[in-house]
Amino acid sequence: MATTRRKKKPTVCLVLQGGGALGAYHIGAYQALEEAGFTPDWFAGISIGALNAAILAGNAPEQRLTKLEQFWERISRPGTDIDIPPVMAQTFNNASAQQALLFGQPDFFTPRPISPLLAPPGEGATSFYDTTPLFSTLSDLADFDLINKGEARLTVGATSVTNGDLVYFDSRTDTIEPAHAVASGSLPPGFPATKVGDDYYWDGGVVSNTPLNGILDLAGDDELLIFMVDLWNPKGELPQTMNEVLWREKEIQYASRTSEHIEALVAKRNLDHLLTKAPELLTSKDVPAATSLKADNKIDIVHITFDPIQGHIALSDTEFSRRSIRLRRESGYTDMKQALEASPWTQPNEGLPAHVHRRQCHGGWLEKKKLDKVS
Repeated sequence: MATTRRKKKPTVCLVLQGGGALGAYHIGAYQALEEAGFTPDWFAGISIGALNAAILAGNAPEQRLTKLEQFWERISRPGTDIDIPPVMAQTFNNASAQQALLFGQPDFFTPRPISPLLAPPGEGATSFYDTTPLFSTLSDLADFDLINKGEARLTVGATSVTNGDLVYFDSRTDTIEPAHAVASGSLPPGFPATKVGDDYYWDGGVVSNTPLNGILDLAGDDELLIFMVDLWNPKGELPQTMNEVLWREKEIQYASRTSEHIEALVAKRNLDHLLTKAPELLTSKDVPAATSLKADNKIDIVHITFDPIQGHIALSDTEFSRRSIRLRRESGYTDMKQALEASPWTQPNEGLPAHVHRRQCHGGWLEKKKLDKVS
């Protein structure tokens, strides 16, 4: 493991954003972490990120990558990793996505025999697909007894259908079952709400597509090294085609303003830290009363984001061909490996506890913003 500027070993967290088939990017990102000797203590995710996180947390370290690979093999169709000319990629991807919409994905979801638009009121009228196969797949590939024993911590986020709250289920306080991960990925109207306890839940991405807020709230005084793997980029070029318009709309919607959230959370933590060093400011009317003052624990967030591969389409998040899975995985591996080689969290800091590190436009790794000024 790379050296750090810390006095004690931090809790290593892997935070995985939702994004459907784009989640194959997570495979490569985790593989790079494993090869570099980073063994996460804590996995967190929303939607496909929750499914990947549950499989990783539900296996011994030496089995995690293998089981994650098996998951993506099971939910994709054999014979779909083929060599095609780059100019044919968009056509191939469109055909693959249409196949998923018409027939579902093996061991994941199947189309309703009756359209929900024609079905009588009830679960069959609330979604276009049935996620029953996913429960068996998760049970086969993840040991939920192991998760609940606390070998590795697991946190998944889901949205309560009845009150609209984003709820975090955490293995430290909840008995985690496959339903918790499935609930986190129950994106309407494609998938039905999933029952957990006495309530029903939709995809956590309905409210926020990244569980970072939950991690920081649940962490207490732990020092954290967070590897945050996102699938949607809030920043992008002006679209020139309808395909690009539809894709850009999704990026903006599902990125959930991640960058702004990160910077606000880190700025708040650094403000708390500064106030502990100048307690006389606590009497100022300009200081929020909600300041926690639990601010000495160091937090480093290493943030990588998926960039669409050549031939991407507006339905890339529903395109599960093994060809695309392989390419997205390779992209995640390359991006995480670059981040690990740069190890920006090991660089000298400015005395503040919380920092966010992102790849720059030119491809280098530098700390984008120290956030030492809070406005």
